[in-house]
Amino acid sequence: MRRLLIGLVTGALFVAATACGSSDSSGSDDKDKASGGTTTVKVGVIPIIDVAPLYLGQKKGFYSERGIELSLTSAQGGAAIVPGVVSGQFDFGFSNMTSLLVAQSKNVPVKAVVNGVASTGKQGADFAELAVKKGSPLKSAKDVEGKKVAANTLNNICDTSTRESVRKDGGDPSKVKFVEMPFDQMPAALEGGQVDAACVVEPALASIKAQGGTSIASLFVDVSPDLTVAMFFSSQNYVQKNPEMVKKFEAATVESLEYADKHPAEVRDIITTYTKIPKPLVESLVLPRWPAEPDRRSIERLAELGQQDGLFEKEPDLDKLLP
Repeated sequence: MRRLLIGLVTGALFVAATACGSSDSSGSDDKDKASGGTTTVKVGVIPIIDVAPLYLGQKKGFYSERGIELSLTSAQGGAAIVPGVVSGQFDFGFSNMTSLLVAQSKNVPVKAVVNGVASTGKQGADFAELAVKKGSPLKSAKDVEGKKVAANTLNNICDTSTRESVRKDGGDPSKVKFVEMPFDQMPAALEGGQVDAACVVEPALASIKAQGGTSIASLFVDVSPDLTVAMFFSSQNYVQKNPEMVKKFEAATVESLEYADKHPAEVRDIITTYTKIPKPLVESLVLPRWPAEPDRRSIERLAELGQQDGLFEKEPDLDKLLP
């Protein structure tokens, strides 16, 4: 059974990493009209379960009833999506808060418009964990001191949250060595010994567990139990020029978040349609929370940690960044 599950996970990760990438991103949203007055809205996303409400909302008609046709394109992380939004390649993007805080600290003209995803707040049962392979001598966060930890993007949310877990566990966070790689490559890298631990999210987390791996820290919970992990954002230019579309996208996304949070079975079903993750695996995934509103105090804590870890050129202005 374990071999079967591992096989399902490996195939699912490959498909998830390559999904959502066939959209055409040319043209502006003002000109890209479909029949009936529908506007094609281009959104940069990460092919992980976090964005399930977008697909569920699309299926339920929350966007179409507001005249929005979603065009979704995948990227490795929020750090890659930010320049795409600022350049106009995307109208909106999905990014973790640290990427947005870093961008704001550099005066990159980004504006968060609606909530994205949040931690479950449960130790040992979050959708993102610091994980190790089966038989690893590392038993808690402080043990990764001096070790190699996989992160999907360097100098970002994985760094700051891992360091906070190490710090809280009595270790020296400055001695952690981060290695950049996509989430879907982390299970194999752990198994092969290229890294000692991984800051990993679902469904790659499920792959590690299927191979007998375990979690040694709940990174996001250690930052804040109510951590706002990511938000949807746009460029300041787009927000200023398209206020009505921003309102429509925000309203449709809020409705999608609220619906997803109350209907986990439908979330699991929709995940199989846009990632092709097999249903047996989907049933084992730890789902995040999708609150309609961001938690400002948790974002302030992320900003404090980013400042402490030297991620910012100057202190980010949350009033300018947040809605």
